Amino acid sequence: MRSLPLFHQVAGQPVIVLGEGDAAEAKRRLVERAGGIVVEDDDRDARLAFIALDSPELPVVRLRARGVLVNVTDRPDLCDFTVPSVLDRDPVLIAVGTAGASAGLAKQLRLRLEALLPADLGKLADALYAAREALRIRWSAAADRRHALDAALGQGGPLDPLAEGGGDRVAAWLADPGASAADETVSVMLTSDDPEDLTLRQARLLGSADSILFDRAVPVAILDRARADAVRLPLPYDGPRRPGLTVELRRG
Repeated sequence: MRSLPLFHQVAGQPVIVLGEGDAAEAKRRLVERAGGIVVEDDDRDARLAFIALDSPELPVVRLRARGVLVNVTDRPDLCDFTVPSVLDRDPVLIAVGTAGASAGLAKQLRLRLEALLPADLGKLADALYAAREALRIRWSAAADRRHALDAALGQGGPLDPLAEGGGDRVAAWLADPGASAADETVSVMLTSDDPEDLTLRQARLLGSADSILFDRAVPVAILDRARADAVRLPLPYDGPRRPGLTVELRRG
């Protein structure tokens, strides 16, 4: 991973935009859509800057000396951050980036995702936010809450985010006495060292497991597909390696 994806809160904050023409105007619209206030480069409170100039080097040096992070149109070598192609289902935002390699590729991926995600996805997110206290009451332990949400939001679940229905489904799900997810332990046999060879099921299990027991021969690239906060427990070495690699996933 070449970049650390972050969502920066700019609402009500000054953001520098330098330049004229279509590129600069696009950045102004982007900042204003996020609630930011477009300012010139003499604003000492600004911490972000978008530069769309034919000769951006001097402004970049000057702004960086003040601690400002800069994005320079068509110059990824000068950028402290890049701007992804954004799919907006407010408050759900999906950002597709290529570390500046190809804005066109990022856009086309975003357009494909646009066709997959229902227009009312944001309503589902709002309903889940409003139901936070009800979720805590229903499942007081954080792990139990996470398991229940994983099951509900999974493919074919009552809150499947790719299904239509928005937030109306949340109340019905919470009222269902059977809405829970049992603890489970499963074993996954890997066919190769390449994380791209993981099946959809294997990737889903890695992404939802609370703890992972793994053979020491399992490559880091595969373990990195797990949640960052999942507990990782290497299995003790017990002689020659058996064919293939096994990852055990525990929930609960």
